[in-house]
Amino acid sequence: MTTPELVAEINRKKSFLCIGLDVDLEKIPEHLLKEEDPIFAFNKAIIDATHHLCVAYKPNTAFYEAYGIKGWQALEKTITYINKKHPEIFTIADAKRGDIGNTSTMYAKAFFEDLAFDSVTVAPYMGKDSVEPFLAFENKHTIVLALTSNQGAFDFQTQLVGQKEVYKHVLEVSKSWKNAHNLMYVVGATKAEFLADIRKIIPNSFLLVPGVGAQGGNLKDVCKYGMTDTVGLLINSSRGIIYSSKEIDFAEAAAQKASELQKQMEEILNSL
Repeated sequence: MTTPELVAEINRKKSFLCIGLDVDLEKIPEHLLKEEDPIFAFNKAIIDATHHLCVAYKPNTAFYEAYGIKGWQALEKTITYINKKHPEIFTIADAKRGDIGNTSTMYAKAFFEDLAFDSVTVAPYMGKDSVEPFLAFENKHTIVLALTSNQGAFDFQTQLVGQKEVYKHVLEVSKSWKNAHNLMYVVGATKAEFLADIRKIIPNSFLLVPGVGAQGGNLKDVCKYGMTDTVGLLINSSRGIIYSSKEIDFAEAAAQKASELQKQMEEILNSL
């Protein structure tokens, strides 16, 4: 999916909501555990109930890898279902990969070619030769961890190297990488006050913003400091949507939570 196609979908749905599909078998409704593939059954129900409210889905691969081959098969079925039924929706493999040379190329092939995701999250710690192999894939997006929403982000990301914080150095250097126009960045919603400085460095890039909802991030603050002329934001909510209920109506409850966020987004877009 190209960036203009993503922007068109945002404008059509009046939404820049990304729903995280982080499936924990201990948290899903008990009746689904009787299914042959409870992970996929859960995801399918969530997708069927929310696809008209969001522009992206983001499975965190750890929640699938934890269940071995069955989990990986559930991930494959999930992304295949989205691509077949809702090809207009942007897909993100939240895998946080990062290695050098051929290894990164193989990671990229796994997510972009085999699984056919539109994007993948990548850790930039090892530098350009760990990220450029992902950027080599046409019309695919590499989402670099820039400033994350966890408390440990302050351990390294905001520390000064010379006169500049590490996350700012990552942002500036990444702009020089080959095919950098395919870069997006992760910036946590709990770090909304940093967005003004971030936009000075990358004024037009899309930001994937986790942390709205369960982690306490504020949607209006993120939009105030991070929104661009083409919106430039994908706001992710995972637990706050998909685990709205453990009852038989779990999908409807998830849709209600997603609708509440979408309506807030529509109000923001209409006020521009």
